[in-house]
Amino acid sequence: MILVSKCLLGVPCRMDGQSKLVPEILKLYEDSKAVAVCPEVLGGLPTPREPAERQSDGRVINRRGEDVTEQFQKGAAEALRICRETGCTSAILKSKSPSCGVGIIHNGRFDGGLVKGNGILAELLLAEGIPVMTETDYANSIKS
Repeated sequence: MILVSKCLLGVPCRMDGQSKLVPEILKLYEDSKAVAVCPEVLGGLPTPREPAERQSDGRVINRRGEDVTEQFQKGAAEALRICRETGCTSAILKSKSPSCGVGIIHNGRFDGGLVKGNGILAELLLAEGIPVMTETDYANSIKS
């Protein structure tokens, strides 16, 4: 089983109330090879919600200046629990997200800039030894 970001399946759970459907990832889910989570919703945040970005100190702050780190951590812990409970051995997560980003995330200044780093869930999964990739990594892997 593969843990996947719900927004990649077409579920409108992103901060802007939209989704980022990736048909190849939806196929994994339809074939019962994937389990879907949205760590931000699992952490108690609404949809839509204020955009949030990880800061250089690791906290997650929304555009209004509110610290939402606790909700992001709670959602990541719940997603990890689901990952373990369902036997997921890897994850495909939404790129650049403060929860799900892998390798590159938004820079914390809400200016569209990017920095090296991982989202809260991606960081937790990697620390637990669970391989994580973005939707772009997955698309490139199936083209090879």
